[in-house]
Amino acid sequence: MPKLTKRTVEALAPKTASYFVWDSEVTGFGVRVMPSGAKSYQVQYRKGGRTRRASIGRHGAVTVDQARRHARELLGDVAAGRNPVEEIARHRRAPTVAALCDRFFEDHARGRCKPSTQAEYRRNLDLFIKPGIGTLKVVDVERRDIADLHHGLRHIPYQANRMLQVLSKMFNLAEVWGLRPDGSNPCRHVPKFPEKKRERFLRHAELERLGAVLSAAETDGRETPHVAAAFRLLMLTGCRLGEIQTLKWDHVTAFGLELPDSKTGARLVPLPDVARELLDRLPRVPDNPFVIVGDKPGQHITDLQRPWRRLRAAAGLDDVRIHDLRHTYAAHAASSGVPLAIIGRILGHTQYQTTMRYAHLADAPVREAANQNAGAIGELLGRPDGTRPRLRVVS
Repeated sequence: MPKLTKRTVEALAPKTASYFVWDSEVTGFGVRVMPSGAKSYQVQYRKGGRTRRASIGRHGAVTVDQARRHARELLGDVAAGRNPVEEIARHRRAPTVAALCDRFFEDHARGRCKPSTQAEYRRNLDLFIKPGIGTLKVVDVERRDIADLHHGLRHIPYQANRMLQVLSKMFNLAEVWGLRPDGSNPCRHVPKFPEKKRERFLRHAELERLGAVLSAAETDGRETPHVAAAFRLLMLTGCRLGEIQTLKWDHVTAFGLELPDSKTGARLVPLPDVARELLDRLPRVPDNPFVIVGDKPGQHITDLQRPWRRLRAAAGLDDVRIHDLRHTYAAHAASSGVPLAIIGRILGHTQYQTTMRYAHLADAPVREAANQNAGAIGELLGRPDGTRPRLRVVS
């Protein structure tokens, strides 16, 4: 076996079958000559009772000296107990991020998440994650890949943050499924874009305008009684849109609205008298179990966004979303002195921090009480100039 050099390799002639010529300097390093005349450098060793062989590169694309150095590195790994050829083959078989997306949806989202959550996951997977990093191997994804993908959506920061949450969940499961080492989630320490929570809720005058518009729209037939009732129930109960939209008559009991499957699981929503009277007046449709019926027989209404846009425009409330009606319920409860813990239970919050967004409104009764108390003391103390304010006679 000669030492392989540029001259000796180029002198090798093709035969009817491929053959190997091994290097005299590095055992296991050689060149393979194909019948076509193509030549490629190879490394070969035994591991676990089997012969392993891998191609280093084609002659001409790499030099013989470069190939020899690479062969030495691979053979050094073998001496250290590794199996580089098997590692290369395993990496070649490793799933891509696109494959992880499909497994995440089928094995996790489809069986564990609500339809609305599944739809949001599907949207993030198909619109952002697969096009962005779908071709990368799961084991090769680094933090910079996630950071670049997230940064590329900076023009839609809220959506970028939701996508980052989906990615983080995916890579946590990749560890559970043995596709990445434990603690290697590349989404860690990728900062989210700042988000400003909306605190829009309807004031007294705005509620009066909306109420008038709802009544007029129902009276003249622009909206059905069920559409008008849906928006009134949202404000009277603090329920989420989906909870009212899919509410069934069987859920209305003497105890309130017994929802079997809300965002946070089964829960009981208190049903105030005014809301119960609204439901008592609402016509029931035969063979339809839903309270807010739609156009299709036996089904609930599927789109409340379009009627809401019409109603809010008529009331001059173009910046108000349907979800802000839930905020309105909570804000009025807080400003009326209802404890935040009670508000959280009514709304079905699982995290106290979620209810804390209304904390500044809950201080209103405290400020009013403090103002009245200080005013009474001030009347007794008198003004700094020695005069006393005129006492009001309370009858």
